[in-house]
Amino acid sequence: MKLRTLLLASLVLSPLAYAQSDIQVDDPYARATPPTAVNSAVFGEITNAGDADRFIVSASTDAAGKVELHDVIKDGDVMKMRQVENFKIPANGKTVLKPGSFHIMLFELKQPLEEGNKIEVEVVFANGEKQSFTAPIKKVMKGMKHKHDHAHDHGHEHKHDH
Repeated sequence: MKLRTLLLASLVLSPLAYAQSDIQVDDPYARATPPTAVNSAVFGEITNAGDADRFIVSASTDAAGKVELHDVIKDGDVMKMRQVENFKIPANGKTVLKPGSFHIMLFELKQPLEEGNKIEVEVVFANGEKQSFTAPIKKVMKGMKHKHDHAHDHGHEHKHDH
């Protein structure tokens, strides 16, 4: 009898007990910021291996004073960010957080996010379950990557890698 109790106790305490979640976050990263920036964003792929839709309703990190869930919508020719109530992670599917789409917005950064560092992010699901992941900080190139200079650039190279 004793053995069984011990076994159960060790199962409860084992880290595997936390691996019950059907949600997996792949390739998460936070956008590196210049020293003056107070906002950043977190991206990644969130996969749901379960048979029920899951909803992320909020997120938090010690790195920021305020965290919101955002989407980007196209309003005519203008891209607008808006806060959303939740991110739906469809059953047996995935939702990709990426620039120009869904993302976790970080406001009131406590310090600049420097490339090479990491932040811990916790997401809360509609059912109250919480899950944390580590997001390395990476430089994200803006969509407009100096495509405009080859037309009127005769022979002199502009190198933009700092």
